[in-house]
Amino acid sequence: MANAQSIPPKNRPRRHSLLEDAQGLLTGTGMAASGLVILTHLGLITGQTAGLALLLSYATGYSFALMFFLVNLPFYWLGYMRIGPRFVMKTVISVILVSVFSIYFPHLMQFQTLNPYYGIALFGVLTGAGLLAIFRHGASLGGVGILALYIQDRTGFRAGFTQLLFDACIFVAAFFILDARAVLLSMLGAFIVNMIITFNHRKDWYVAT
Repeated sequence: MANAQSIPPKNRPRRHSLLEDAQGLLTGTGMAASGLVILTHLGLITGQTAGLALLLSYATGYSFALMFFLVNLPFYWLGYMRIGPRFVMKTVISVILVSVFSIYFPHLMQFQTLNPYYGIALFGVLTGAGLLAIFRHGASLGGVGILALYIQDRTGFRAGFTQLLFDACIFVAAFFILDARAVLLSMLGAFIVNMIITFNHRKDWYVAT
């Protein structure tokens, strides 16, 4: 394998500029928030730590906001200790952007007719592509995404598979609380998201950091 000095400067991996990060994170969070609008319109759920926090709020009676904050704490710590403060800072910014967008986007896009199967597929594609943009600019949307990226970097086990395994546990638990059809449709959405990430998020295909 050629060392870094033998690679022409224009072809060497480089760090994203501030402007490149800004457009990448805005694009990714905007797509993810748009997918969330579709998901909530259909009355479905999502996986990852958001799904875990929702189930814990049902089981304990505490608010979703509190559960979501507490569930994410260990993952932010892992991101800070193992990946670095730059990653955690970008992740916090991304989470804030999605939170803000998810408040205002429902006023900008409404659906008179939305087939649930088409809707969940559209959610999966939008969210998967949005997460790819966020990952490729050195961030995540918190929670299991941080753990999944860490495991992939350390072991080569695909980030999408880690997230899919976590989602499987969430949805099994959801069957005891939610309507079975809603859970099955939500599982389809999570599968699409994670397959997009699995087949497209590879370091050897994308070298900027």
